[in-house]
Amino acid sequence: MEIVDTHTHVISPDTKRYPADPVGGRRSEWSQAHPVDIDGLVRALDEAGIAKAVVVQASTVYGHDNRYVAEAVRTHPDRFVGVYSIDALAEDAVARIEHWQGQGLSGFRLFTTGTTMPGQADWLGHERSYPAWSYAEEHGIPVCLQMTIQGLPALRALLERFPRVRVLLDHCARPDLSDGRPYRAARDLFDLAAHPGVHLKLTHRPLEAAAKGRSTTAEFLADLVAAYGAGRIAWGSNFPAAECTLAEILAEARGAVSGLSEADLEMVFGGTATAFYPSLMTAGDSRA
Repeated sequence: MEIVDTHTHVISPDTKRYPADPVGGRRSEWSQAHPVDIDGLVRALDEAGIAKAVVVQASTVYGHDNRYVAEAVRTHPDRFVGVYSIDALAEDAVARIEHWQGQGLSGFRLFTTGTTMPGQADWLGHERSYPAWSYAEEHGIPVCLQMTIQGLPALRALLERFPRVRVLLDHCARPDLSDGRPYRAARDLFDLAAHPGVHLKLTHRPLEAAAKGRSTTAEFLADLVAAYGAGRIAWGSNFPAAECTLAEILAEARGAVSGLSEADLEMVFGGTATAFYPSLMTAGDSRA
């Protein structure tokens, strides 16, 4: 099984060429405590036995300056595809999408929450963002969303307006699962499965949430797969933002999902990612 990691970040040691300019004005602690550059990510992938990775813009470091992600893809087109960040409310949002797509990147990210920006930003779904969503729908550009479950009503309204957009929710939108089955606190997440373009990124965050309170990881995963199907769930490490080595993160994830069928595991650890980011299928052609 060829494993694909859908959620990695890279941080350059060259602060003059790539100065910090984080979304929200505050840089993340993890990016200062244990940053990993492009070569370091390749080594970590090799040590973990991971074939390819999606390099996601470190929004809490570089904001919407996606040059280092673009450098990662240019340097290792056999291993990486890249996801860039944009300001969806900016007047030039569509022009920025065109620019970064032209730099070989494969979809954009909207950052509406995080460790440096707790809570859920209220701009998700603003009408000024409609041109970016419309362009993504028209051109088949996937959208990655860093958000909380509180933002799902705004996302649902967007999907009703732009029903053909494909979205991937970082950390499964950070649900509260502590009430256990039938997960009433996370009902919006399960209800969103009715929109076929919605995909989920299964990282350590929802796996940890699934083991709290009355919830169990096995029950949560069974219900998640029943709602979405494994073909809409993709594993991501959140390395190096997550603690531990990439190999350790992968081992923990494989243990957590071991109750799934072999066919489902193949989708979660690679098949879904490749379908969502088709450029992963051609990554590696340069080695021929």
